[in-house]
Amino acid sequence: MDKHDWLAERFEAHRPRLRAVAFRMLGSTSEADDAVQEAWLRLSRANAGEIDNFEAWLVTVVGRVSLNMLRSRKTRREEPLDVHMPDPIVDRADGMNPEHAVLLADSVSLALLVVLESLSPPERVAFVLHDVFAVPFDEIAPIVDRSPAATRQLASRARRRIQPERTVPDADPEMQRQVVDAFLAAAHEGNFDGLIAALDPDVVLRADFGPASGSRVLHGAVAVASQAMSYRDVEIRPVLINGVAGIVTFRDGQPASVGAFTVRNGKIVELDFLADPERLRLLDFTFLEE
Repeated sequence: MDKHDWLAERFEAHRPRLRAVAFRMLGSTSEADDAVQEAWLRLSRANAGEIDNFEAWLVTVVGRVSLNMLRSRKTRREEPLDVHMPDPIVDRADGMNPEHAVLLADSVSLALLVVLESLSPPERVAFVLHDVFAVPFDEIAPIVDRSPAATRQLASRARRRIQPERTVPDADPEMQRQVVDAFLAAAHEGNFDGLIAALDPDVVLRADFGPASGSRVLHGAVAVASQAMSYRDVEIRPVLINGVAGIVTFRDGQPASVGAFTVRNGKIVELDFLADPERLRLLDFTFLEE
């Protein structure tokens, strides 16, 4: 085996973890793949013999690349959206694609990614690397150009924003689906009381309609239940979104939205919908026909 093949083999062994790191940083599968590819290019130009800890070196590179991409995104994003929905990972309701399961290990709900979108780039990098992937602050500090103490503060600020009681779903997928199915049945029947019964009183609905139409945020069970009555007019198919109960809605045979439900203590606490026609056209839903 020559040097290039040896290096490529070692890199491929770390690719799943690197992609998972980048996806949590960026909330985009395509950008995550770009970050991982950039890490490979930098590795191929480096003196691999001088790298003591291969995985730590690669994670650091992906962290730096992701931070630069987040900063660039903040600069170029012009759409005045209150909510920008990250890329949803869509699977059949009866089980996840094994590749998706690796990407979403340790739970990365759509609700969590939405909150991560609201953090500053350094806060997001510090939180993801330390709290999700257990990278020490001493190793994160050079990435975000802060002292270890200041990096710890970045992660602490991010942690206060995360609110796990709203972004981490109940662990039982069958119970999640039962709650969501009850909610959808009530919507189909026009049963307002049934909708209210499935919702947490402080439920939040967020929807991203894209740059042309903006976004919408609704607070409270009454407002969300009123909006849900419109589900009577669409075809709904159950799916998994980032590993939790979700739906794809169709109008006239075309995808209209992708929605994830966060269920906590038997109630829906968050609903996150991507309804941007341009981004929906990029998603492949053919697997739902299998």
